[in-house]
Amino acid sequence: MCRIFELLPLSNTLRLTALFVAILSLQGCTTMIRAHEEEQLIPRHVEENIERNDFSVAKGEDVIGRLGFVTLEKGDTLPDIARHFSLGLNGVTATNPGVDIWVPKAGERIMLPLNFILPDAPRKGIVINLAAMRLFEFKGNSDLLTVLTYPVGVGTEERPSPRGLMRVERKVSRPTWHVPASIARDHLKKGDPLPATVLPGPQNPLGEYALYLSAPSYLIHGTNKPASIGLRATNGCMRLYPEAVKRLYENTPVKTVVNIVNQPYLIGQSDGVVYLEVHESTEELDAAELDKIYRKLKTFEKDSERPLDWSKVKNVLAEARGIPVPIFEIRQGSGKTVAEPMEVRHPGKLYGRPEKPELKTDAWSVLAADLRDEIDAVRLSAIINHQGPQIPARVSSKSGSYRVVAGPFNDIREAKDAIKRLKIDLEIEGKLIGPIKRERGGEKL
Repeated sequence: MCRIFELLPLSNTLRLTALFVAILSLQGCTTMIRAHEEEQLIPRHVEENIERNDFSVAKGEDVIGRLGFVTLEKGDTLPDIARHFSLGLNGVTATNPGVDIWVPKAGERIMLPLNFILPDAPRKGIVINLAAMRLFEFKGNSDLLTVLTYPVGVGTEERPSPRGLMRVERKVSRPTWHVPASIARDHLKKGDPLPATVLPGPQNPLGEYALYLSAPSYLIHGTNKPASIGLRATNGCMRLYPEAVKRLYENTPVKTVVNIVNQPYLIGQSDGVVYLEVHESTEELDAAELDKIYRKLKTFEKDSERPLDWSKVKNVLAEARGIPVPIFEIRQGSGKTVAEPMEVRHPGKLYGRPEKPELKTDAWSVLAADLRDEIDAVRLSAIINHQGPQIPARVSSKSGSYRVVAGPFNDIREAKDAIKRLKIDLEIEGKLIGPIKRERGGEKL
């Protein structure tokens, strides 16, 4: 029940940006971060190496990781930053509202949500929190517990991911995708007929590894569209970055328990401090869920014998930033402090960033757009580059306009296939550009 991730139809970069903002706003991306709060989180030194996936969990603790900051450089995109730091796009955009997803400003300092409250579930096997779009895999026991955590892409509102207890039935390396009838119908309506099966390779949306669950037709798998991680973009399956699913595949035995929950509100303790983490949800919580959260907070208040700052709780709930926020010290005057955030040195190369091969005049290419605004052209080029499989694209300027050119392609068949994908995925009318013939000794080659 996994469908190929698509950016919804658009005809120009302005519509594309608006649509992406609209999609992401469902996930808490319009939340404003208060300037005075961010000033209080200025780290004291720069970190070279940070932990993204593997954490130890102390007994009685619920919070892992540390908040980070990084200063962007020219050419960065938020999907590339997210992938390098093993974050979902939802997490990066929720904590950095107002930052351009595709063309952020060089020198802009953004927050990296690298700390997490563990889901309220037994710490055994795999736990996936759909609201946080994050997977946690627990190893060991309560005395020596470790957790591996990765961002995931999950089901849409129309075709949501399943919930409840299940297990890993089997694992397959280089899986074949048997196209479900519902997905085949959807693609046929758009003029994109799919074969009955898709063999392993770059066109296979399952990626290189798949874990088949006991819930029929649902999988945890890789992807050929890494920019979709941290979005509600599947037909119910959970997808991971290629490098993450490889580790999960290697570390997860068959019969491992999988518990899928939907917890937009998370409460946890760490070093004597109570934290609240809130994710914007597309669902309305029922009265029982709200009452459960309220009662848990009241218990902390009663046990400490002092009032909780309910106005701060209200602010955290309203902002839905998706990061653990300290709201309460269990014992007043205990000397407990919040973990200091990290200033992370920008890596020399972002892992997984799409490479753009040199454009050759003697190869086939495609004109995707000819625009007056340079930023619009750069944005569209970045979006095309992050299609999956990648369609390499770049911007060239000519006579006051900015051309977005995709390519190079090995032959006319590849170029025409790119035109088809641009039309179906982005509603872009690409134009074929043939190779420029060179001359030698008066003879065209």
